[in-house]
Amino acid sequence: MSRPRGRRAIGLAGALIIAMAGSLVAAPQASAAAVTATCTKTSDWGTGFGGQCTVKNGTTASIPSWKMEFDLPAGTAIGSTWDAAKAVSGDHYTFTNVGWNGTLAAGASASFGFNGTGPGWISGCKVNGATCDGTGGPGDDTQAPTAPGNLRSTAKTSSSVSLAWNASTDNVGVTGYDVFRGGTLADTVTGTSTTISGLSASTAYSFTVKAKDAAGNSSAASGAVSVTTDAGGPGPGPGGDKVIGYFAQWGVYQRAYHVKNIDTSGSAAKLTHINYAFGNVQNGRCTIGDSYADYEKAYTAGESVDGVADTWDQPLRGSFNQLRKLKKKHPHIKVIWSFGGWTWSGGFGQAAANPAAFADSCHSLVEDPRWADVFDGIDIDWEYPNACGLTCDTSGPAAFKNLMSALRGEFGSGNLVTAAITADGSSGGKIDAADYGGAAQYVDWYLPMTYDFFGAWAAQGPTAPHSPLTSYPGIPQQGFNSDAAIQKLKSKGVPANKLLLGIGFYGRGWQGVTQAAPGGTASGPAPGTYEQGIEDYKVLKTRCAANGTVAGTAYAHCGNQWWSYDTPATIGGKMTYAKNQGLGGSFFWELSGDTSNGELITALKNGLG
Repeated sequence: MSRPRGRRAIGLAGALIIAMAGSLVAAPQASAAAVTATCTKTSDWGTGFGGQCTVKNGTTASIPSWKMEFDLPAGTAIGSTWDAAKAVSGDHYTFTNVGWNGTLAAGASASFGFNGTGPGWISGCKVNGATCDGTGGPGDDTQAPTAPGNLRSTAKTSSSVSLAWNASTDNVGVTGYDVFRGGTLADTVTGTSTTISGLSASTAYSFTVKAKDAAGNSSAASGAVSVTTDAGGPGPGPGGDKVIGYFAQWGVYQRAYHVKNIDTSGSAAKLTHINYAFGNVQNGRCTIGDSYADYEKAYTAGESVDGVADTWDQPLRGSFNQLRKLKKKHPHIKVIWSFGGWTWSGGFGQAAANPAAFADSCHSLVEDPRWADVFDGIDIDWEYPNACGLTCDTSGPAAFKNLMSALRGEFGSGNLVTAAITADGSSGGKIDAADYGGAAQYVDWYLPMTYDFFGAWAAQGPTAPHSPLTSYPGIPQQGFNSDAAIQKLKSKGVPANKLLLGIGFYGRGWQGVTQAAPGGTASGPAPGTYEQGIEDYKVLKTRCAANGTVAGTAYAHCGNQWWSYDTPATIGGKMTYAKNQGLGGSFFWELSGDTSNGELITALKNGLG
């Protein structure tokens, strides 16, 4: 859940341009079948600048990694960098992919950003050893790395095997390792260890590892290691029945979606919890997000849950009072106040510097006597701890655990403490950046945001479902699917019953698309009611009806538009998955995207049983 909903956005350069000495100069036309790269200044304040480079795989096959290098003139330097690993030798800069953005399918792109000082700009740009504009020949690096040595198993369970190996060497540099289970690629990592999950109990598996460099050279395979997983214990058991819906405070404006709509749509009877989004995080404290929507707006009798109008002198109005009325009418519902979200996650870094003070401020606000009876706990939506989201957080891998520990200590066992977290299941990705396993002891449950994996922030595509349940051939990024996230979180020690499967009550789409199947090219985001590239399910079901499925979710090609979204049928399949995995239930973003009679929440509730 976010405000706006865009996450994990990989910015794409709109044209093949290279900024030279502060001006923009058109580059020669790129080869139609080459890996290319473009760079541009995103900002310039005289003494410094912000920049972004985009690597695009223009070939017809997937590439396992990328390496970009260039020179800067004397007096110009690059400092902080995100979404790439930086190495510097004099004025020569080299950037290699991080774990989650190395593999690029045909036509796919990845971007990294940086801040610099000085007046100059780049020259001598190369990507994977060839010129960045694609006009040059292949790089002259043809030497493969040495084979990884001493492949070994360091731990195992009934469903996972942990592996480690000795580093390979290369004449230019090793950029990563491909881990194979038998003849199948199981993982790609930049380090010398990994955990392969999703395995069967009491089963023998053979593993090998190959090293690779930026020019695409792969080493010989390591020696094989055979590992038999432990015997399985009891199955995951029946899935939980939590049904949690987000209510967005700004919905009371243009969307005209009020708390009363939760009742009249029939959704209230099916919900177990409502997450009220969002409170803000400022100066290391929990603060009010929108006082007018939260507790000042006066409701007429026709707008009110119980048909009684607000008066000018009553102590609490707005959505908070309407939620109080909803809980009185539906006593089974609990309401949790969510803090953060995409736009308001920037304050968590300061909060993490003093978790106790942050927790105290949150408890004081949630338990304010004016609305203490409305809320049953707190939800944290930090996008993302020790990783990049709207901004890049560098508070360290322990910061999230420390924050949740402080909140649990402040709120005690009588209140709910939950967290919406990343669903980036890629190797070295956002789940790996923070100690979600260690923090699990302090939360009642996690809400992995298993949607927004792909979208029209990649304006030219490839088209891909924003909420795939599983991987599929041609998926633009390995590890970007719901199952990968769930399995990775389990492997880190998060109990299955503390995980909920996320569902988006909206779709993401492109226009200028001629290919019906996923993987097509596009000209840009499709039009949306409130934001380009995104639209509510209640609109899409008739405007662009689903005509295909992939990886457990639906997609639609209508005219020149391509959309992906969940339908009642695909939600039923996802709820079966949640039950089979022993998850605690499901949640969705957000209530106003459903139809007036609650088609999607009905499918979700019925699917969980």
